[in-house]
Amino acid sequence: MRKRTLGRSDLEISEIGLGCMSLGTDKAKALSILDEAIELGINYLDTADLYDFGRNEEIVGEAVKNRRHDIILATKAGNRWNDEKDGWHWDASKGYIKEAVKNSLRRLKTDYIDLYQLHGGTMEDNIDETIEAFEDLKQEGVIRYYGISSIRPNVIKEYVKKSNITSIMMQYSLLDRRPEEWLPLLEENGISIVARGPVAKGLLTKKPLDQAAASIKENGYLTYSFEELAETKKAINAAAPDLSMTELSLQYLLSQPAVASVITGASSLEQLRENCSAAEARRLSSQEIKALQCHTKRDVYEAHRS
Repeated sequence: MRKRTLGRSDLEISEIGLGCMSLGTDKAKALSILDEAIELGINYLDTADLYDFGRNEEIVGEAVKNRRHDIILATKAGNRWNDEKDGWHWDASKGYIKEAVKNSLRRLKTDYIDLYQLHGGTMEDNIDETIEAFEDLKQEGVIRYYGISSIRPNVIKEYVKKSNITSIMMQYSLLDRRPEEWLPLLEENGISIVARGPVAKGLLTKKPLDQAAASIKENGYLTYSFEELAETKKAINAAAPDLSMTELSLQYLLSQPAVASVITGASSLEQLRENCSAAEARRLSSQEIKALQCHTKRDVYEAHRS
């Protein structure tokens, strides 16, 4: 599988990364998916301390313990479970981040994390203190690089201005082109996008639209009505009819130079193989990219602007 450099780091990551949240807690099944992903050329695994109360990190750690140096391991912190484990609250304090990283290292069975990400972020945070925590961890050698997972414009601008982040994880797909507002700024600053949600809750796959969730049938998706989704999906298909919907959706994201990797979930081996195959599909022409942009909306994130 082809690889790209993450921001200005020395991390060479696979164009398709595995989002581990969907692996579940069946250890045998999860390990089979992780093993197959690595066999297919995926070297970038993305997890978080939030997933399954840390169990997800434990399973990922088990999968990579004998091949750690072949893997780019990314995890996240900031969402803090309460004592009852029935809810969590946001904590971006320096003290908590330094506590959380120790627990993640233990669960992941490693002594360093390649990419440590803030799992959100608000303007109410003491951002300078949060950045200081990440910089300290970098100096201590327990993390190699750090980034954020956010689409909030005011938060993104602060971290681009003040920090040495190497990446921003954003929900990005042909049906959610809000991150494109940030492409020039991020390219200028050598910061990569890690794209999650590339198939828009399954809407950009071979799955028929009439099998969409009831909430989507009733309310649509983002600013698309259900009727608009049907028209848009048809137009997307027509832009490159030789490609499957998944191939087309992933290749559109990979046509953006700022995108380092597209994070796909996989709850089955079949789904994993389809995603990896889509990464190997032909690249889109400039004409096809323009057609896709013409038939989809380029919205912007309207909240959290300053």
